[in-house]
Amino acid sequence: MPIFDAARSPRLEAHRHETFRQAALNIGEVLSELKDEFPRVTASKIRFLEDKGLIIPQRTSAGYRKYSASDVSRLRFILSVQRDQYLPLKVIKDHLDSVDRGEAPAALPGGAPVAPQAVNDDMAEAVERKTRSVSLAELQGLTGASEELVGELIKFGLIEPVAGLFDANSIKVTRSAVQLAGHGVEPRHLRQFRTAADREFSLIESIVGNELKKPEVSARARAAEEAQEISRQCLEIHEALVQRAISQLDR
Repeated sequence: MPIFDAARSPRLEAHRHETFRQAALNIGEVLSELKDEFPRVTASKIRFLEDKGLIIPQRTSAGYRKYSASDVSRLRFILSVQRDQYLPLKVIKDHLDSVDRGEAPAALPGGAPVAPQAVNDDMAEAVERKTRSVSLAELQGLTGASEELVGELIKFGLIEPVAGLFDANSIKVTRSAVQLAGHGVEPRHLRQFRTAADREFSLIESIVGNELKKPEVSARARAAEEAQEISRQCLEIHEALVQRAISQLDR
């Protein structure tokens, strides 16, 4: 059974997709979306699939799960091949991980359809809003990094997964590391940036430290805002100094 019902018109699918993009769904709404096709699916089942790393929904600032159109499509695919092909979750996950890396895997055993590209605009937008962390496979798909390169970046403290997931900053670092690798720069060469970042943060922390000690609830928010501004100015200085040095190359 294909992920998208062939009887649905492209116009209807476009409308449904746009609706999802405008208002991500909570788990109850996802169940309502899937119940006609999968009457036995439950919230516990969806959370179980999340625990196994097959789906990674967005999170609100309060920590609530929000599901996009691509999440629902991914769930529909997982539930379909489980029901119709009796495939184990590991086989399905390996297949989806391959798609997330940007590869074109062969059809699953039993003639199950190939999953659509899971790394899409919905996920990219969520990552940019920092509400969506990504798996290793998705990180590779977004950045073009090899698993070995990601391992080296972790080893040298340049990125740090939390519960096996990578945030927007890890994606930025990895993407840049991929580009630098083309110039012969290896992750071990980038350790100095981690050292410099730690020193910069120590400076910032010392400046906003008094604000952090205040008992008001808003104190931490003010400290974070001030820290962001200090960081921006530090980056301006860093960039100006590097650009001044580079400008000497063609004189």
